[in-house]
Amino acid sequence: MRYLTAGESHGPQLTTIIEGLPSGMPLVAEDINIELARRQKGYGRGRRMQIEKDKVEILGGVRHGYTLGSPVALVVKNNDWQHWTKIMGQEPLGDHTEEIKRKISRPRPGHADLNGGIKYGHRDMRNVLERSSARETTVRVAAGAVAKKLLSLLGIEVASHVIEIGGIKAESSVYSSIADLKERSENSPVRCLDEEAAKKMMAAIDEAKQNGDSIGGIVEVIVEGMPVGVGSYVHYDRKLDAKIAAAIVSINAFKGVEFGIGFEAARKPGSEVHDEIEWNSSQGYIRKTNRLGGFEGGMTTGMPIVVRGVMKPIPTLYKPLQSVDIETKEPFSASIERSDSCAVPAAAVVAENVVAWELASAIVDQFYADRFDALVESVNRYREYAREF
Repeated sequence: MRYLTAGESHGPQLTTIIEGLPSGMPLVAEDINIELARRQKGYGRGRRMQIEKDKVEILGGVRHGYTLGSPVALVVKNNDWQHWTKIMGQEPLGDHTEEIKRKISRPRPGHADLNGGIKYGHRDMRNVLERSSARETTVRVAAGAVAKKLLSLLGIEVASHVIEIGGIKAESSVYSSIADLKERSENSPVRCLDEEAAKKMMAAIDEAKQNGDSIGGIVEVIVEGMPVGVGSYVHYDRKLDAKIAAAIVSINAFKGVEFGIGFEAARKPGSEVHDEIEWNSSQGYIRKTNRLGGFEGGMTTGMPIVVRGVMKPIPTLYKPLQSVDIETKEPFSASIERSDSCAVPAAAVVAENVVAWELASAIVDQFYADRFDALVESVNRYREYAREF
């Protein structure tokens, strides 16, 4: 499975084409729209979320509610495009001056502006920021939603929650089931399971917004139901935890990732890091603990996958940082685009979906997957084999 996205933040639409889905898999637009709506929620979101009400159009690869096995084309239109047709239009500029006035020559610290401008020769930084914008994650979530549908039909559930914002940590993130985790996370404005910590997080977001600043945090993705042995210990580029780590860090503003106890493993002896093995007739092989977050040797252990991502504060500030105009080389305050004071709750949804994509892709790679019914049968047979091994 693979997908490619296209489109700019203020362009007419965002597009993704997904290749490699099995035929005969149930899929309707609402499966995707649910995830798109979740991405737009969260305390600290900016005005853009009030403008865009993201809805997907399935324009290829699906007929009468089932995938065909051919590439699936998904489109999310930008409602704000009507106000940007001159600035972001595809036709040559001509003699217009209004668009030239919107030229951006002051790169913003923390963004792709300057590096991207140098790389591609863009002296108008808008050519960079329009594509490097986190708006692109809209269709990454759309692709992830398709992956989540495939996983759910195989009995694999994916959820996320926030464990830290602006230095405020959830003291308790205990949940009774994946369904309980999903419900409580959805009902929290900051997707935090600790209600007291959630109140403090919202207060910190309010304070950052009032100060023209932004704050980051840590999100956690939990996956239950993955079969044991998905991934590979044979080749470095087929290790599934490595692929998930890359997917997490590829999300805008994410700067770190860990599995299970993560970096804490560096401070503990081996006896407090590795997960001892047990066996019973109903479950097969299980671990007494899950400190390694569901992975050993680049493969799933059958235990819940636990992966966390660190999101830095959004660099677009209403109290702008200093920069240098690339035309005059004079210092200026960096230009401001619409922004969030905190996007960590929304980023948790993005993380959830990029992880889902990597898991679904690994399953399709490992099992026969031209037909969805055959994929289900193949995975079920493998689960039985692993249980009796």
